[in-house]
Amino acid sequence: MQSSSFLPEDHLSLPDHPGVYKYYNDENELIYVGKAKSLKKRVSSYFNKNTGVNLKTRRMVKEIQRIEITLVDSELDALLLENNLIKKTQPKYNILLRDDKTYPYLLITKENFPRIFPTRKLIPKRGTYFGPFASVKAMNNVLDLIRELFTIRTCKLDLSPYRIDEGKYKVCLEYHIGNCQAPCVGYQRESAYLKDLEHATHILKGNLGLAKTYFKQEMQTFAENLEFEKAQRMKEKLDLLEKYQAKSLIASPSIANHDVCTIVSDEKTAFVNYLRVKNGAMITSKNVELKKRLDESEEELLLTALIRLQDQFQSDAEEVLVNIELENPIEGLNINVPKIGDKKKLIELSLKNALYYKKEKALLQGLNQDKKDRVIRQLQQDLSLTEIPDHIECFDNSNIQGTSPVASMVCFLNGKPANKEYRHFHIKTVEGPNDFASMKEIVGRRYKRMIEEGKPFPKLVVIDGGKGQLSSAVEALHELGIYGRMPIIGIAKRLEEIYFPGDSYPIHIDKKSESLKLLQRIRDEAHRFAITFHRKVRSKNAFGTQLTSIPGIGENTADRLLKHFKSVKKISEATEEQLAEIIGLNRAKILIEWKEKNKGA
Repeated sequence: MQSSSFLPEDHLSLPDHPGVYKYYNDENELIYVGKAKSLKKRVSSYFNKNTGVNLKTRRMVKEIQRIEITLVDSELDALLLENNLIKKTQPKYNILLRDDKTYPYLLITKENFPRIFPTRKLIPKRGTYFGPFASVKAMNNVLDLIRELFTIRTCKLDLSPYRIDEGKYKVCLEYHIGNCQAPCVGYQRESAYLKDLEHATHILKGNLGLAKTYFKQEMQTFAENLEFEKAQRMKEKLDLLEKYQAKSLIASPSIANHDVCTIVSDEKTAFVNYLRVKNGAMITSKNVELKKRLDESEEELLLTALIRLQDQFQSDAEEVLVNIELENPIEGLNINVPKIGDKKKLIELSLKNALYYKKEKALLQGLNQDKKDRVIRQLQQDLSLTEIPDHIECFDNSNIQGTSPVASMVCFLNGKPANKEYRHFHIKTVEGPNDFASMKEIVGRRYKRMIEEGKPFPKLVVIDGGKGQLSSAVEALHELGIYGRMPIIGIAKRLEEIYFPGDSYPIHIDKKSESLKLLQRIRDEAHRFAITFHRKVRSKNAFGTQLTSIPGIGENTADRLLKHFKSVKKISEATEEQLAEIIGLNRAKILIEWKEKNKGA
């Protein structure tokens, strides 16, 4: 694979070749990854279209400062590479699967007399992993089946030959109840144990037919040798395996190894169901939700979900069944839309799952909204407000012994954090640790700005603190001539007391009330936001002071370094070449020499 970098105005010089393109903004941040059959045609389409392009796409195009491309051999390779890059970097304009679960796997350990047990941690050197399983229940069903069919050990003993020969181990309860053949004391040879493990592996891979053939052959052999009790045990295991297969069977066993992927969508979201089918049995079922970022088509959304889910569940399917016709089929990916028969029934089953998932999400969203409405209505009642407080702003200060004083304002809309509306403040007019004066300054600055911009005031203002901080905030509102145009309260931490302006006595909301919990959450969020900003400023100031104390390094140089590298740690780890790109070779050498001299100090 070859990678090259281009400027946006050079898009016409891109090769007419399959590949992946990456868009970077002016801060060299990756904002979008895409794949193309022809890089030249695909990338040029972003810059040549004047109509029919949605607002989000136009916004992204304005941000593009650099284009990086990687050439590959085919469109399928481009699709796979795109998936890996998105999964690794998660650019802000790419479709992301909304799924934060850590899925369970079954691990066959790499040791003498290997064990099989569930885990959520992937450490390749430990052994071979099977999964991930879409649910713990599905994983336990397979594990229980294997433990009923085969005598796989569950202990953690070191069963290397010399340990067994030492004779220090004793048989345990698992041996006495028939779940283990006691390899720890030499009752079972490793070759026989590994034979059982091999058939267990076939089951984990979904190849139940091989295990069934094994038990049939064993049953016949024991019967021919007149060992009828052993033959009966093999028959019972065969029945157990067939019963398990019958439960899993959803189509004809002739449908050998297929993936099924269906999609339903609305204006903003798509819902995808993914099924893995082996020998007519469904071994995986997974629903995912995708938020549209750039008005993507159903085809794009389906392919994105399919590739990521196949990667996640390690699919080796021979054919993929889908519910929509692809306008641009990808060579090397066997995708079909069945019209009749068992394959059509699989599509209908998958589509039923996708539609149910969409309905379930809509219902949950409605319930959550009902809860938010109920909580803010309860808050209105508890605080005797004239309007529903669907827009709440909360202020908090942060300083340690007066150093680097800062403040924060968080905003909640309809009972939910509106992160884009959060604001940080550097305290500008107050000397030393004076929380009251600081509160007056930031409240005054906030609402003076809102008056100038003509923005609507919040329905409730919350001040983190007692009567003193509240009085300072009220003073700022009086000076702006807007006191009384929005309700304002203070919340004291110790007893969760609620103070109103001009009232010496606080009110107490029931400790179990949802409305008090909302106020606590808002107050805690403001505190967290202020503390985080304070630490960042204090760290920046400390390092900036260190930098400017070095002969040849001034405030402008220090600011440029911090603006580019974003953190003190990254500056300290930067090489001379990286520093020279930002501040020039001479200053970079000065900084490197200073860092070497002060290493370990």
